[in-house]
Amino acid sequence: MKRAFKYRFYPTDAQAVELSRTSGCVRKVYNLALSVRTDAWTESRERVGYAETSTLLSGWKKTEELAYLAEVSSVPLQQALRHLQTAFAGFWGKRTKYPRFKSKRKSRASAEYTRSAFRYADGQLTLAKMAEPLDVVWSRPLPAGVEPSTVTVSRDSAGRWSVSLLCEDAPDPMPSTAAAVGIDVGLTALATLSTGEKITNPHHEREDRARLVRAQRAYGRELIAVDRWFPSTLLCSACGAIADKMPLNVREWTCENCGTTHDRDGNAAVNLLAAGLAVAACGAGARPHRESSSRPGRSAAKQETPPARAGIPCPSGRG
Repeated sequence: MKRAFKYRFYPTDAQAVELSRTSGCVRKVYNLALSVRTDAWTESRERVGYAETSTLLSGWKKTEELAYLAEVSSVPLQQALRHLQTAFAGFWGKRTKYPRFKSKRKSRASAEYTRSAFRYADGQLTLAKMAEPLDVVWSRPLPAGVEPSTVTVSRDSAGRWSVSLLCEDAPDPMPSTAAAVGIDVGLTALATLSTGEKITNPHHEREDRARLVRAQRAYGRELIAVDRWFPSTLLCSACGAIADKMPLNVREWTCENCGTTHDRDGNAAVNLLAAGLAVAACGAGARPHRESSSRPGRSAAKQETPPARAGIPCPSGRG
């Protein structure tokens, strides 16, 4: 799998000037190519691709107005065109919105170098057009024997420079285990585990979920997402009864059927664990709880199926 290793670095004045010029050229080329592709589609419904914009780039460098594009490494400029191609592919595939122009004020200054435009040896990283290696703070080592395939330098709004090295990595597999845990994503905490542990919310929920998915793939674990309509919050994990409603301000509740008092998110995590185990065992998504009675909110404990599993049925013949 590919992994990115990010580090802070401190460029010399000359390096900072070169990197700033390069990132500015990257933004200019991206915007020029986007304008050409947009005009072609608007005027004649013609789709201009990467190859055509690459040819245009060669011509732009020969003009008096854009001759400065030839003064920086050509690789980050070509990468900008490739990234634009990827953005359009996402748009045509209806996965993303139409590509936007990059703003000097709002866009992050960055440039991507492929293998032909940098040298990494003996713990030193030197980019094209530079005589000296970058002063990188190697806060953690790269995996042994690994060579980066691409290097991306960027500067944030506070003027801090970072470098990200993309490498092929094969992490050591974690030992086999039968342990499982239910996770409920909540409002007052990022996540509540079926073990009772709560993880505070750092306000980066989407990024943390993506990081969790990457981690479980890397270490041979399985992440099971339960049907969004599964009533994990309303379902009593002790007896299987379903509450009529549960306003967001209710963080603790008592089951009217069995009298068990629940932490809202902790109870949901226990139910999600049971649902996830059912999916793993039966190979089917957990479905919303169904009552045998036509009256909503009545106890599920009267059903013949075990109460704690009443909301996670297994397909017939498979469990």
